[in-house]
Amino acid sequence: MKRRSLPVAAALVASAALLLTACGGDDGGSKDNDKIAGADTGSESSASPTASDSASAASADRPKIELPADLTYTFEWPKTGDKDKDAVLADSEQSIKAVDLAIVNQNALDEAYLYYYEGEAAAGTETFIKAYVDAKARVTGAYRYYDATANVSGKDSASLVYCEDQSKAYDMYLSPKKINKTPATKNSYVLYSTQLNRNDKGVWVIEKIDSQRGSDKCQP
Repeated sequence: MKRRSLPVAAALVASAALLLTACGGDDGGSKDNDKIAGADTGSESSASPTASDSASAASADRPKIELPADLTYTFEWPKTGDKDKDAVLADSEQSIKAVDLAIVNQNALDEAYLYYYEGEAAAGTETFIKAYVDAKARVTGAYRYYDATANVSGKDSASLVYCEDQSKAYDMYLSPKKINKTPATKNSYVLYSTQLNRNDKGVWVIEKIDSQRGSDKCQP
């Protein structure tokens, strides 16, 4: 099964630019009839310290993100010592989890991810989530994020490049309940590049996102 790769843009999503990839496991490979329609071809827990103690992440009006125990996340994103860069990392952690929360909730307009996504990134992510909703499926397993590089330009613009390890992540159909496990491959490792803007609430929101599945930069 193809698991996720977050959208380059809504137009690309509409033409099947997303990937849903369940990579990892040892009990069989993917089959064409296991693919979630509209989400193929071309993006608790061991939390990063940035998520818990960042002033940005402590904003009182932020949505509460509570995920099932079968979903875990490891963010190997050490603090940079720069307040703005650390806020970018903290908000990006929450944005990743918020997308999975929408999938778990089976709600393509879930308020948590819309808090962290705007513009074409929000539109593309909505389509991505809807593919799971239509397939009556969600995500499960363990995700690892590493090799993050944050850059802040000017007062309210930033970029973040990072790797995702999906080798122990899977898609799970809800009725009847079935976890689709596939072996890890080079494509289990994805490089993401995001453009962010700090909004009037002081939150770093994602405006554009690109991904490269099987990137040499992210290979173990």
